Amino acid sequence: MTLKALLFDVDGTLADTEETHRQAFNAAFLEFRMPYAWTPEEYEVLLRISGGKERLAHYFTHLPVDAAEKERLLANVTNVHRVKTERYAELVASGGSPLRPGIARILSEATAAGLKVGIASTTTSANVAALLDAELGKNAHRRFAVIACGDVVPAKKPAPDIYRLALSTLGLGAAEAVAFEDSANGLAAAKAAGLFTVVTPTRWTQGQDFGEADLTLPHLGDPAHPLSGVAAGRAGGPFLTVDALARLHGRAAAKAA
Repeated sequence: MTLKALLFDVDGTLADTEETHRQAFNAAFLEFRMPYAWTPEEYEVLLRISGGKERLAHYFTHLPVDAAEKERLLANVTNVHRVKTERYAELVASGGSPLRPGIARILSEATAAGLKVGIASTTTSANVAALLDAELGKNAHRRFAVIACGDVVPAKKPAPDIYRLALSTLGLGAAEAVAFEDSANGLAAAKAAGLFTVVTPTRWTQGQDFGEADLTLPHLGDPAHPLSGVAAGRAGGPFLTVDALARLHGRAAAKAA
């Protein structure tokens, strides 16, 4: 089956944004005068919960506070998340979350090759636009044929809903696209949707199980940050090109047929 589209997760995949998200959550706690601050170690565990509002609700639910305080906190999830999203956009706009190696390159290659590029993420559309516009230029989000975000599907990753929505919007079958992910939840979602999946773990997810991935690399690579050793062997060179990806995708499709 011919490769026709590349679908990207956002947080951790396009850019290592998780530290920026952590700082934004902590800033929101301060603004609401909540005595909480997530450490990197705590946030790494909380990342197993997909979605910012879901992450907050999970955290508040398990706090050792009385029932009245817990009810108050849970009632404020939407408001805290709104402020967190505003602080995140401010941090991203200041250049706090640069794209990972190879992302800008492969997006340009895909466009030049006539492939569609899309987003399939559990984050909000506001977060996506803030990141893309900051790192790729104003209105860069318009370069994407579909931006499917978590709030518009019944279930977030590891459920496959967001990928199915993206594929449906593009009018493509799973065998015509490749997904890019950085987490076990994202990988599970992409594979459940039937997609060939490339995983590029971050410091936040590197200990997770990626055994089901079709290709695992430290990053996609570019001339300034080439892949080497085993990773270069997997990618077919110092960076994963669209041509190399199409060959790998085609081999997998032929094997599955």
